[in-house]
Amino acid sequence: MNHSIVPISGEYALRAAVCLAALPAEGWMTAKDLAVIANVPPAFLAKVLRRLAVHGLLLAQKGHHGGFRLARPAASIRVLDVLQAAEIELNTGHCAFGFARCNEAAPCPLHDVYKDLQQMCHTWARANTLADVDVTRIPRLERAPE
Repeated sequence: MNHSIVPISGEYALRAAVCLAALPAEGWMTAKDLAVIANVPPAFLAKVLRRLAVHGLLLAQKGHHGGFRLARPAASIRVLDVLQAAEIELNTGHCAFGFARCNEAAPCPLHDVYKDLQQMCHTWARANTLADVDVTRIPRLERAPE
């Protein structure tokens, strides 16, 4: 069971985007390496990368020196952009108390505080970019000697 604020597919998208943000400006990373570094199952990563590329956040290049990289500077890619590309909605209208209908007219006991939490998450995702992440904490890919 995932108890994260962001669904696991959103976490995977953020992990991949952050790892790519750590690359040099003209650098590329293979999906295989990215799966290892970002700790994302390869099959799921392929779906995530496709969504990020379709939304214009990533560039993809085939071939021996190909892979993925950010399509624009990390400072111009908000956390919200990544989550939206991954089809994650932070303000879902979900009732934290389990009511079928929960709104301003018929609120549940948690409505006001849960609405505040959703708004804070949305504000955070809108205000932070991939450049705000400490990429020095990303694990290095250990390669076997060739």
